[in-house]
Amino acid sequence: MKEYSLEVEKKDQGKRIDKYLTAEISELSRSFIQKLIEAEEITVNGHSVEKSYGINVGDFVKVKVKEKDAKVKAVEMELDIVYEDQDIIVINKEVDRVVHPAPGHYNDTVVNALLAYVDNLSAINGVKRPGIVHRLDKDTSGLLIVAKNDRSHKNLAQQFKKRRVEKYYYALIEGNLAYEKGKIDAPIGRDPNDRKKMAVRKRNSKNAVSRFKIIEEFKNYTLVEVKIETGRTHQIRVHFSYLGHPIVGDKKYGSKNSLKAERQLLHAKRLIINHPVSGEKMEFEAELKSDFKDVLAELRKEN
Repeated sequence: MKEYSLEVEKKDQGKRIDKYLTAEISELSRSFIQKLIEAEEITVNGHSVEKSYGINVGDFVKVKVKEKDAKVKAVEMELDIVYEDQDIIVINKEVDRVVHPAPGHYNDTVVNALLAYVDNLSAINGVKRPGIVHRLDKDTSGLLIVAKNDRSHKNLAQQFKKRRVEKYYYALIEGNLAYEKGKIDAPIGRDPNDRKKMAVRKRNSKNAVSRFKIIEEFKNYTLVEVKIETGRTHQIRVHFSYLGHPIVGDKKYGSKNSLKAERQLLHAKRLIINHPVSGEKMEFEAELKSDFKDVLAELRKEN
């Protein structure tokens, strides 16, 4: 059982409890919170409430989330395998797929698909995250490397920690840039006004560095390649929003989404590592997903 305890502050006076908790507890979706309210797993000052309840300053809110069975189900789903050997698997992650099980996503994740595909995965990150060395956001597609054994996992984790892994993304951003290439060096921390977002800020932040170069320019849009030197949450999305050029489709960080993209058009395009066992330098590349390619094709027609 996992529990969350919160005391309502003045700035949240009058908010619906489901909206309030969605903003405060980033890993829980609003629909999942509403189910918890119906199941009376959420209480205010010791009493159950309706999902439309308007919270008051000083209310003490308690949320209980029952842990699912430790064993994660193997579920057959499409996996776009870019490379595989006895130590690692590299996949081109689909859009709208969470990497590992979490509240609201227990049977539709990359981990579920991996368990149905292969028998051996590293156990270092526990039963809910077997083989998972790094992550991508749910709506970010592209390269994800998975460890088949603990030896590979430990080595890859060190490569990520020591920033020896080279990670390149393609992003379609709104507007046109003044420079063909550049460096964004701006620290990132949690947004004080919205706990589900990150923001560039001086205090309570960590250094974040992204380097970019223009791949292709369109009228009012630009395709850029971004190399991240740090791996902060939502780093590329936050950095380009900060520059005034949000990623197309990324409504969370200010996209107007005039192109009607169904997700942020961000793709992990290229990954360079040293093989965790042989030490050989390896470079992987993942083709853009069809929705991303379709938007680019339309922009090229207009050009």
